[in-house]
Amino acid sequence: MKKLFALIAVFGMLFMGASIFAQDETTDAPAAEEVAVQKVTAPAATTDAEDQGGIAVLHTTLKTKFIEGGAGFMGAVLLTLIFGLALAFERVIYLNLAATNTDKLLGAVEDALKDGGVEAAKEVCRETRGPVASIFFQGLDRVNEGIDVVEKSVVSYGSVQMGLLEKNLSWISLFIAIAPMLGFMGTVIGMINAFDQIQVQGDMSPTVVAGGIKIALITTVTGLMVAIILQIFYNYLVSQIDGIVNKMEDASISLVDMLVKHNLKK
Repeated sequence: MKKLFALIAVFGMLFMGASIFAQDETTDAPAAEEVAVQKVTAPAATTDAEDQGGIAVLHTTLKTKFIEGGAGFMGAVLLTLIFGLALAFERVIYLNLAATNTDKLLGAVEDALKDGGVEAAKEVCRETRGPVASIFFQGLDRVNEGIDVVEKSVVSYGSVQMGLLEKNLSWISLFIAIAPMLGFMGTVIGMINAFDQIQVQGDMSPTVVAGGIKIALITTVTGLMVAIILQIFYNYLVSQIDGIVNKMEDASISLVDMLVKHNLKK
């Protein structure tokens, strides 16, 4: 996990540095860009130039708003976004790897039980990744102790696997809660600074009030945007976990029924 955070942080800094460098190059040579655009007459090339210009304007606007909002609180909100997305991406990868075709696994285990017995079925589970195969292996490993023991083992190990699936979700929910709080705190401090300027000048200047309020509200908007982005990822992860857990429960019941039939045949 630490390596993942370090890589994301390094790539983020490299991307931001490259973007700023590219933006500076664009700002330093406006005449060259105008000549290049004038030479291009094809409609497709004009569209590409307009798209690049729109991206450059968006990048400049975001950078300007970030600076206006204050490096302290805006940086803290940005860190919550980076760490939250890192955890979300890690969970997405883990859940995709944990997804298993339970019908196919049940068929393979059933065939192995018929042909080679319990050991062959355990070997199938060893070669299959995912929490369902791990639960199957734990149940098959205790089949000689009785069906009741198998059921308890499956339930207990299912709880363990569910805990692994839900790992780091609490941290994502924490970042969802912290991001708007940091934004609101930046807004309150910005309002205090605006009133301090009014007190120093001794005049209720609309320019001072409007400027202070604008800078204060930027942090709130940023915090809410970060919370919305992370909330979407959080709900997606929860829905994925619910689907995997349902498959685990259904497959566990099918496994117990399969073992009961196998013991009856013996």
